[in-house]
Amino acid sequence: MTTLLEARYRAVLRLLPAYYRREREEEMVETYLWDVDQETQDQSRPTLGEVASIVALAVRSRLGAGGVPRRYAVLGSAVRLFALFAVLLQAASAVVDRVLGLTWASTRGGSQWDMFTDGFTGHGVWAGTVAAAQWFLPLMWTVAYFALLCDRRRLAQASALVAALPALLPLVDLWARDFAPSDSAYVAAAAVLAWSSALALCAAHHRDAPPAALPAGAPGMVFAACCVLMGGSVVALPGGVDTVWALVTCYLVTALAWLLYRARGESRVPAEEAAALAALGLLLLAVRITAVYPWLDVLPGALRVGVLTQAAALVALTAALGVVSGRDLLSRGT
Repeated sequence: MTTLLEARYRAVLRLLPAYYRREREEEMVETYLWDVDQETQDQSRPTLGEVASIVALAVRSRLGAGGVPRRYAVLGSAVRLFALFAVLLQAASAVVDRVLGLTWASTRGGSQWDMFTDGFTGHGVWAGTVAAAQWFLPLMWTVAYFALLCDRRRLAQASALVAALPALLPLVDLWARDFAPSDSAYVAAAAVLAWSSALALCAAHHRDAPPAALPAGAPGMVFAACCVLMGGSVVALPGGVDTVWALVTCYLVTALAWLLYRARGESRVPAEEAAALAALGLLLLAVRITAVYPWLDVLPGALRVGVLTQAAALVALTAALGVVSGRDLLSRGT
């Protein structure tokens, strides 16, 4: 006779994918019920620790690698690549933004340097601490990127979570206000990008996952190339760019180059890579639109044309990547 506790365990185990339940459910239920007295099973519930471990197992088994059904292997590979690509872009963006900012402040006279340092001083300890955190913590994306490719997963996960923290601070400020400022949608989109990257890294690069690896190129060279591309895209427009110009430019150039390279060099384009880039493109499209929309009417003509061109290119490239991914999945029966 099935007890209430056993029914509750089986209900929680439904979080696991079907293939895993077929192999392990009975064994897991027996293990959970082993030392529980039969007379108390109708008054007992699974502990929070047991539920949490099952949830973690459900994530790992759905984002698996070898020995799992193909659709879960493809999903796991796509999420791991998405995390790697997203962390790479945000790492390069953080470094380039700070290098260019320091270069500008230190070479344009004392007034520019005073303006830079004023953001950290003269506004109280709390404001100065928040400003310092927003400036320094995003550099942890770089630590997460290199740690991930060196197979230091715990360090990579902790670094990514720390790097994503500054994205929450503007959200807290929005929550404390009585009105929504014009950049509220951008603040939310930027937070979604940062935290989806960090959480994807933590979820997909679990202990059973294969070591992270770039599809092509050495980690240092790829990172340096992204930094040069981002910095060059900013310097090439002396009239000024917005906060996501370099990030989106780097994505567009590298994703298009990858798509052309894969399409030319192989009979098919890997669905996992195309899906990862398409998901990242959708998030960047949201950031691109929300960053420029409130200021579209007041932007200089050249910059307005540039950001609208970026948005159109993101739509086209993301759609192309989605088609490529879907075609490969259908051809292989996933």
